Amino acid sequence: MRFSCLSPKAYLLGALVGLARFVFADCECGYSVNPTDERDHTLFTDILESDFTTLKDIRADKDWVLQEWKIDKSVSRGPYGRMTVPGNAISNPAKDLAVSDEGVLGREAGLELYVRKLQPGDQYVSIVEADSYRADMIYGSFRAGIKTTGISGTCGAFFWYLNDTQEIDIEFLSSQLNDTTSPVNLVLHSSLSKGGDASGTPTFKVIQLPFEADKAVHEYRFDWQPHRVSFYADGQWLTDMTEEEYIPSVPGKIILSHWSNGNKLWSGGPPIEDAFMLVQYVKAYFNTSSEERMKDYAVRCKNSSASNAICEVPDQNGPPIFGGNDPSQRPYFFSQDASKNKTVNQTYGKVESTNKNAATPLLAISGYAVLTMAILLAAILEVM
Repeated sequence: MRFSCLSPKAYLLGALVGLARFVFADCECGYSVNPTDERDHTLFTDILESDFTTLKDIRADKDWVLQEWKIDKSVSRGPYGRMTVPGNAISNPAKDLAVSDEGVLGREAGLELYVRKLQPGDQYVSIVEADSYRADMIYGSFRAGIKTTGISGTCGAFFWYLNDTQEIDIEFLSSQLNDTTSPVNLVLHSSLSKGGDASGTPTFKVIQLPFEADKAVHEYRFDWQPHRVSFYADGQWLTDMTEEEYIPSVPGKIILSHWSNGNKLWSGGPPIEDAFMLVQYVKAYFNTSSEERMKDYAVRCKNSSASNAICEVPDQNGPPIFGGNDPSQRPYFFSQDASKNKTVNQTYGKVESTNKNAATPLLAISGYAVLTMAILLAAILEVM
């Protein structure tokens, strides 16, 4: 063999380079969605994953920005204005997920998003909104584990957004929920929606869910492509929207929102008591409009056909379940994979994230790999 002619130093140096390549290979060319579906097989370059069952305080998480604004009733289009309050987002991390999903506050673990009941004389409903720091998301697969409130008079939403004419919504109206019906409202807002009302367009659909949305956490998902937006619940397809003139084609952000303005035609309410929507996680696999991020991708993706260079995003089949000894229904996070780094160079914006996705390639190398590389390096120096 040719390698028999190599010096010990050259051989070990080659091994060192090969090890580095092996360490960095996983997912460096992106994340594959619907790999068995020729119609919708898609590759996305970037990732954002937030596990709110382990997050101690969302205010310290740099992937999300809690909003603080106020609009009066004329802009809100209801009898009350709306006021976002960061304190209405309450983190409730799990005590011990190996045992159960009970949070430190004694309730199911996750992020609680509150709409507060009106106090005497209030003209604004106290609500909450959390926006992704990144606003460069263009096309992608977006997923969230949500249990909506059963208290009537709120709108809970998980959506992608640029403005009121570029929007993809999954919305829950708690006034629609009862023992026999559990609908979800799926909406694309576009310039063809008149006055922000999409109800008369083909991209407004009300789908009856096969479960009660306020009784347990379920995964809600939309896959956005140039020619189609597909919606899912617990991995099961709900509907497609294929009217391309309604489908957004610009970058934006994802938003978690829980609100009310008293409008009887939509949110209803306000609620007669404090009501919260529980969000246990958000996962997003998407392409970017950022030139910097596209350059990063070009640097890290050297060979898309290499083993594990592209990672398949697993579907959530059935309701997500956190806690306990059976992890079969627990959502999978690339950012939590203990075996390898699967979020190479996935930085978020200009600030450093507390999420593992912010790891740079050198920092992301496992301790075992570092030790092995150090041993090899020592051997190289010894034979020099």
